[in-house]
Amino acid sequence: MTPATVLVVDDSATKRYLLVSWLTRAGFTVVEAETGCAALSLLREAEVDLVVLDVKLPDLSGFEVCERIKTDSAYGVLPVIHVSAHAVDVVDRTQGLNRGADAYLVEPIEPDELIATAQAVLRYYRARQRAESLAARMIKLAETTLAINSASTLTGLLQEAADGAYQIFGGPAVVVAETADGDGLAAVASAESAMVRPWTVEHHETAAGSTVRTEQPEAWRLADWPERESVAVASAKLRGARNPVYVAVPASSQTPGFPVLRQLSQAVAAAVEAQRSYDEEHRIAVTLQRSLLQSRLPDVQGLELAVRYEPAGAQTEVGGDFYELTMLDGRLLVAIGDVAGHSLHAATVMAELRHAVRAYAVEGHPPGAVLELVNRFMRTVLPMESATVCLLTLEPDTGRVRLASAGHLPPLLHVEGAGASFLIPHGPLLGINAPRPDDLEFVLPRGGTLVLYTDGLIERRDSDIDVGFAALAECAGHVDRSLDAFCQRLLVQLAGAGEQADDIAVVALRRT
Repeated sequence: MTPATVLVVDDSATKRYLLVSWLTRAGFTVVEAETGCAALSLLREAEVDLVVLDVKLPDLSGFEVCERIKTDSAYGVLPVIHVSAHAVDVVDRTQGLNRGADAYLVEPIEPDELIATAQAVLRYYRARQRAESLAARMIKLAETTLAINSASTLTGLLQEAADGAYQIFGGPAVVVAETADGDGLAAVASAESAMVRPWTVEHHETAAGSTVRTEQPEAWRLADWPERESVAVASAKLRGARNPVYVAVPASSQTPGFPVLRQLSQAVAAAVEAQRSYDEEHRIAVTLQRSLLQSRLPDVQGLELAVRYEPAGAQTEVGGDFYELTMLDGRLLVAIGDVAGHSLHAATVMAELRHAVRAYAVEGHPPGAVLELVNRFMRTVLPMESATVCLLTLEPDTGRVRLASAGHLPPLLHVEGAGASFLIPHGPLLGINAPRPDDLEFVLPRGGTLVLYTDGLIERRDSDIDVGFAALAECAGHVDRSLDAFCQRLLVQLAGAGEQADDIAVVALRRT
């Protein structure tokens, strides 16, 4: 441990000589000042651990100097020991202690008493500093733990962990973890925000839990480590089958036992494990969702077809959005729907509705009758469920369309030269016992485009749905030459680059 530095303040050269000699022989580094002002000036420039301060000085009283040291944050947190040959009554001692002194020694002072007092005061202050430092680190650790558990992606999680490690330990930090696919990622934090990049670390065989070892900086060259600094590396994992998560920080920033570093690494490991499980579940959910949807569109002469389906990014559950495009007796059957909820159950209901729509349509019923039969099926077999569906048939040769809606969002029709407008078919959603209006019949002209969609395309929690309708109409005012490109543009411009809160299904068909 580096010897403590003591500032001796006394205007008497003889007394100062004695105090300096005793403290030096005891192993302290000693600096001197003759006046109060000189002492205060020196404290602003030098690193001092303890002040031995005479009460009677030629410019300022020792009481005043002590009070300034204790109340001015520029001096830090410094212990002060008063020494005095003149002020020996209880009132003076009380004043000295009340104005901030940590001890009060009266001459004649025995060398052993001075050294013992200095060591006791320093022990207390060092223990206090360690406790305060640990408390501050624990507060930052709690904030970092909250941030990493609030992150929605593994990349964001690692960035928060590295930034938190930088704040906790006051130096560069590296956090390494593997994705659900086994690809290594490293977040490196310095004075600026953490950056994430691919990185593969050489794994050491470790059991579940947390360990800390010291390594040379060459093994962690991702960060710019201080000169002649070694690296403390904490590795933590929750399950034996996983590779560990690593947190690397300057070794000089650590306290015995590495308590905060261990806790940080364990918190990161727990959050990474949860995120990897979430990513795996989300991938399985999306695979299941897509397996329930139509994988191949029919090839219909005189019609161009395109679909887009994007699952919500904020959940692992499968959703209830579906679409169907099938040729039946020379007519194209087109359906799009949305079952309430996001769960495996919602996906199961979705699959049942999709197959029910196809089955009743195969029997030759018109769209409105199909929806009436599906509604009867739902109210009998799935009485607690509800869904919206838009269903139509289209004759490719004539463009004749017959359309019915069960509470679904209005389709958009784009006609060259006339622009985009919404069709307004009416009808109660599925699951409700209510009369159904007649089907809407019209002719889709050549070059005309119909767009069917689910609410994830236009609904936003922070705005009215009319805003979404207006944005869709504006975006569909021009239909791209490629209908696939048109659907993709709708997704990009309307759904944006952020994380989706709901599934999106879009079906577009154009009569050529």
